[in-house]
Amino acid sequence: MTVNNIKFKRGVFPLSQQTWWQSENAKSVGLFLLSLGLFLLVWEVGARSGWFVRGVPTATETLGELWWWLSNPFFRNGPNDLGIGWNLLISLRRVVIGYVAASLVAVPLGILIGISPVAFKAFNPYIQLLKPVSPLAWLPLGLYLLRDSENTGIFIIFISSIWPTLINTSFGVANVNQDYLDVADTLGASRLRTIFKVIIPAALPNIISGLRISMGIAWLVIVAAEMLLGTGLGYFIWNEWNNLSIPNILVAIFIIGLVGLVLDNLFAALEKFVAFGRNS
Repeated sequence: MTVNNIKFKRGVFPLSQQTWWQSENAKSVGLFLLSLGLFLLVWEVGARSGWFVRGVPTATETLGELWWWLSNPFFRNGPNDLGIGWNLLISLRRVVIGYVAASLVAVPLGILIGISPVAFKAFNPYIQLLKPVSPLAWLPLGLYLLRDSENTGIFIIFISSIWPTLINTSFGVANVNQDYLDVADTLGASRLRTIFKVIIPAALPNIISGLRISMGIAWLVIVAAEMLLGTGLGYFIWNEWNNLSIPNILVAIFIIGLVGLVLDNLFAALEKFVAFGRNS
């Protein structure tokens, strides 16, 4: 066999003949570490050499601040001076309460809209009217009506995270394979039994997908809302901006992104499990 006859294509060699460094995961990790190292190097050199605007911290300075906050996450020096761990828990509490409330409304209403053309025509104007409204546009109204920053934050999460779950649920229910419904009808299943035994399981991947999108939006919105509400990660960022502490702002941004990544991966795993169960 000559060199010209050798074909280097993906999957030519069995996985058993590949070494660990030839695997796709190893290559992905290596590329990630290489890009991260390059990014930190450019950041460090650029900050020290004045490539960026004045006041940009170095990478080592920011990592040092990150380590300090992670090693001292739960100190409490007053209501406006909390460790980043407390602020994270406050933000998560608001998100969980608002998100769960939105899900309890969106999923049943989405099922109703999906199975009933009358309900779809009745509620669709509300969805199309309110869905494009920025969540922060509700903030002044929430403060005026509720007169409480905590409840306003929960209200903002509720109103912003309800739409993706509602739309995905109604879409999944409305597009259930007609053959499934015909079989259930042939077997004499009641309408209620068909909903719980056929329609909901078949639409579950779409429902979980909507819940995943809603969680991402809820986590995105709470940080912006908290800049005006006080306490939480959003307030932490705003307070550090008032103190002109750019490294601490970057620390908070990293933690927000990390928590968002964890939440999204949890829903991705659930979505994959539901899809696998459907296809098995």
